[in-house]
Amino acid sequence: MRALIIGGTGTISTAIVNLLAKTGWELVLLNRGKRAASLPQGAKRIQADINDAQDVAQKIGNMRFDAVCQFIGFCVEDVKRDFRLFHGRTRQYLFISSASAYHKPAKCLRITEGTSLANPYWQYSRDKIACEEYLMRMYREEGFPVTIVRPSHTYDEKKIPVAVHGKNGFWQVIKRMREEKPVIIHGDGSSLWTVTFSTDFAAGFAGLMGNPQAIGEAFQITSDESLSWDQIYQTIAEALGVPFKPYHVSSDFLAAAGGQYGLRGGLLGDKAVSVLFDNRKIKQAVPGFCPSVSFAQGVRRSLAYILAHEECQVEDPEFDAWCDRVITVLEQAKKNFEPA
Repeated sequence: MRALIIGGTGTISTAIVNLLAKTGWELVLLNRGKRAASLPQGAKRIQADINDAQDVAQKIGNMRFDAVCQFIGFCVEDVKRDFRLFHGRTRQYLFISSASAYHKPAKCLRITEGTSLANPYWQYSRDKIACEEYLMRMYREEGFPVTIVRPSHTYDEKKIPVAVHGKNGFWQVIKRMREEKPVIIHGDGSSLWTVTFSTDFAAGFAGLMGNPQAIGEAFQITSDESLSWDQIYQTIAEALGVPFKPYHVSSDFLAAAGGQYGLRGGLLGDKAVSVLFDNRKIKQAVPGFCPSVSFAQGVRRSLAYILAHEECQVEDPEFDAWCDRVITVLEQAKKNFEPA
């Protein structure tokens, strides 16, 4: 069976490509070739920008696919282009949406695929909703064989999941921990969150490919483990062998003070909301799916890789100074209310 992977070098897609290469799929990766990523043995690359539809159509020629996997579709124009390119040329089109599309604030703690979609805080999520709506309309009206996949917070050996970080990602938070400085955690740290290791996600996704039960359906794929944000950060600190020094800050305050870091969408529209994901639907469609990497295991695997590879250690002094400033301002505010 032949799969076209649009992207294929990201956190989620890399794990999927590596798994598919071991399970007999003929893989064709379509990307710009700008990321230094080696192809699995037997995989082919078409170097092209998916936004240049004419060039893509020319390069794929008469190729037909059993599955087209879209990992870098972010707005409705992207999926409209894909419909024009692949309608009648693939037996399945899998679109990576986002669990952040689910209704915010949450209507119910336990999330299923039937939970309504609405996010007034984050344009990214609203764009994903628009993509889903268009694709499902094309399924109903044109028979386009779509499968919607909604990941939540997925990480791999090169990334650590944190909620509040700067433009350069997670490393400055890890650096603050190693320097035994306080790290900012939104709210009081008790809201529940789910983080999923990329290899676990890949197993569920691969099980949907070529699966007739998946056509015309949406699936969420996450770990079954739910942790509070304090537990997530404490687990990271324990893996680093450093004290856990949380500094809790209101999500509303962080959204207002950290606009340059996208905290309104990332927090109010996603990570500040407690969620528990019900994975019964993916387990019914993919009976062998069983997430097996706990966060305690996954974060140690990630840290071992990150600490051994300097290219993963991208410092962010601007964010570091911002954290110190937030803490200083709030500590001063506390003093202003101390009894005379």
